[in-house]
Amino acid sequence: MMEGGVQMDAVDREQPSGKGSRIFTILSLVVIVLVVLGALTLFQRRAQYQALAKETETLAIPTVAVFHASVESTQEDLVLPGAMQAYVESPIYARTNGYLKKWYHDIGSRVRQGDLLADIDTPEVDQQLSQARADLNTAQANANLSKITAARYQELIKTDGVSKQEVDNAVGDLEAKVANVKSAEANVRRLEELESFKHIYAPFSGVITRRNVDTGTLINAGNGGASQQLFSLAQTDPIRVYVSVPEAYAPSIRPGLGAFLELTQYPGQKFEGNGGLLPGGYAQAHLQIKVTGDRLAVPVNALLFRSEGLRAVVVDGNHKTHLKPLTIGRDYGTSLEVLQGLDASDWIVLNPADSLDEGQEVRVKEIALNVAPNRPTAQPNPAQGTKRQ
Repeated sequence: MMEGGVQMDAVDREQPSGKGSRIFTILSLVVIVLVVLGALTLFQRRAQYQALAKETETLAIPTVAVFHASVESTQEDLVLPGAMQAYVESPIYARTNGYLKKWYHDIGSRVRQGDLLADIDTPEVDQQLSQARADLNTAQANANLSKITAARYQELIKTDGVSKQEVDNAVGDLEAKVANVKSAEANVRRLEELESFKHIYAPFSGVITRRNVDTGTLINAGNGGASQQLFSLAQTDPIRVYVSVPEAYAPSIRPGLGAFLELTQYPGQKFEGNGGLLPGGYAQAHLQIKVTGDRLAVPVNALLFRSEGLRAVVVDGNHKTHLKPLTIGRDYGTSLEVLQGLDASDWIVLNPADSLDEGQEVRVKEIALNVAPNRPTAQPNPAQGTKRQ
């Protein structure tokens, strides 16, 4: 009986001990799992931080578009933009006051020297002229009477009929009346000349380019500004073309140099002088100077305008920027000729930001860009004359 009781107590003691071992194992596994999960979380966050830092560093490096400058022809005429202006251009103002009675030529009309352009109605000047002529008649009558009186006194003094003082008074009165006549004559001539200004004539042959008045407009004499300008007359034969020649080519310009014009609205035509061009337009002037040497063309939006001068941003093989000073030749409008400062192999930054500095690291994106100036091939026009513009 006692042996059986001892065995049952041993089994009871073993059961609590086995349960505790299993709980400890489970807890250990849980702890290990939590530690692994924490380590994985830390590694993941560290990887995210490193990726974010790398991305931030990458974004801090700007990306720029780069291109190669266009190489121009090694031998060609010197082509420059020119502004067409009239050989002589004059605003026409009134010299008298009144109202515009009638105009005879409108904008675009060709007139010859001395042609009547307009008539002005001048009632006030007409009245002043009538009064001045009446004053002249009065002065002439008074002078004639003084002349007769002076002559009589000079005869009477021979017989002692009058005193010497009376003769001197009569002669002095005559001289004063004669002076009044001359003054009245001068006033009449002034008003007659002023009245003659009621007729507006063309001072030279040309084309009416502006008419600022119409019938009934109040006219004030003199240069009172654009509002008082009656007409604008331009002599367009010959016509002037003003061209700004770069300093590098200035020594080659001389009298008698061959030249012709090209206009975009007349493609394929050479204008050497035919009276068909009007002032106010723009043309390409071809100066027959053979321009040689390596020259490049870059768009104007590839340049930086700094206080120290014109610069272009170039990227080297290490993706570092360099600001190069430029010597500019011709201006083609959307592009410029570069005489010095760039090579054909240079990577030039397009639309460079003002913040770009010397030696700054950048990323590049190459683009294809055609910056050659647009120069249509001109063909001779048999209808053209030989007069130089």
